[in-house]
Amino acid sequence: MLRSLYLPRTADAVASAMSTYGIPLLVLATTRSGALTGLAFALEWVPRLAAFGWAGAVVDRRGASVVFFLAALGRALVLAAGALVLLAHPAGPVASVTVMVLAASTGMLTEVSYLAAETAGAAAGRRAGSHAHRVQAVLLGIDQTASLAGPALAGLLLLTGPPQMLAVITACSLLAALLALCTPPSPLTPARAPKNPGAALRTGWRTLRTLPALGWLVTGLMCSNLAVGVLQAAGPVIVVTHYGQSTTAVGLLWSAAAAATLLAVTICRFALDRVGLWPVGALCAVLASLACLATAQAPDYRSYLLLVAAFMAAEGGLTIVLRTLRARLIPPDRFGATLSVTVLILLLPFPVAGVLTALAPPGVLPHVLTGCAALQALGLLVAFTRLRSDPALRPPPPVEIPPCPLPAPSPAVRAVAPSPTSFTASTPSTRASTGRWSA
Repeated sequence: MLRSLYLPRTADAVASAMSTYGIPLLVLATTRSGALTGLAFALEWVPRLAAFGWAGAVVDRRGASVVFFLAALGRALVLAAGALVLLAHPAGPVASVTVMVLAASTGMLTEVSYLAAETAGAAAGRRAGSHAHRVQAVLLGIDQTASLAGPALAGLLLLTGPPQMLAVITACSLLAALLALCTPPSPLTPARAPKNPGAALRTGWRTLRTLPALGWLVTGLMCSNLAVGVLQAAGPVIVVTHYGQSTTAVGLLWSAAAAATLLAVTICRFALDRVGLWPVGALCAVLASLACLATAQAPDYRSYLLLVAAFMAAEGGLTIVLRTLRARLIPPDRFGATLSVTVLILLLPFPVAGVLTALAPPGVLPHVLTGCAALQALGLLVAFTRLRSDPALRPPPPVEIPPCPLPAPSPAVRAVAPSPTSFTASTPSTRASTGRWSA
């Protein structure tokens, strides 16, 4: 599993994190325009959201390993072409157009590779049976490690030059594509796979409606993601304006949050073995709600950093619960379409959070965060109350292997088989008469 799943996921996660955080920095360094940098963020996320309509259907029809290979290879080719253009035109209109095209294309290809990687991870979780949460914990740890190292690495490489940064991301994407060739193919069911984006979304939505446990969990996490989005969108404003810190402190904030999430993933991995999904998920929901409510009232930057780290760590535990339940419940032939719908639902609050952050004055942002934290607490309370007695969150029964029946003896064996009376000499009483059992 290391070579076929974890290594491709690691290479892809590093390339995705570096491109997600590095391309906007590249836009700012190339264009020197804050407006174009904001537009680059939009160009990254709009194609990602649009990809959910058809990427899941393609994964279901063609297989996760094939789509993962093509998406990673396509991103490598796009980045390599962008590096060559920027090497020849480091500034000017050509460079500006190039980095904006890179933002849109890498955003879409990154989302497609993510959906394919999640489908492959879910298939591995199903093969792991009752240990599926261990697979999901490792995958989440890989993602969080990449989120911790990717932005810092992209920033350091950008100091050496935009082509050098793009070359390293290209190498990571190409490595992910080559390692994807070792990923076992997922089962295909072309007859049941949707044939257009609308059908894919409808198939995923119908499947989600037949899984009430997953539906309630996704609803609760959608409310939680509104608070996460406000923290991410308003974090720089709060840290710089409210606490008077530098932009470096913003990077330190999310690095600490990623480190805390890694620790929480490790703890939850062992806790799920002992107590199950619902107790771990309910505890993480309580901790996330309390930490988010307290974050809005943090008196200084250090308290804010610690509370945000605790909040994101609890969110990491909830993510393991979501991934494990998702891999356990969604049918394999409809996983890609249903995954697209669930991820789309979970990402919808982020644009809303951006609008709230843009409309609210900096001094009102803590109150906005308090309202989002209250909505999060209410959503998670309702979700885990409904999930408490749901059998889907109970651990699956161990697989019992039936005993192998002994073959019937052949006629020749039956002919020489001793009769029951011939075994009377094996009893202790008859053995004693021979003197071997006597004193």
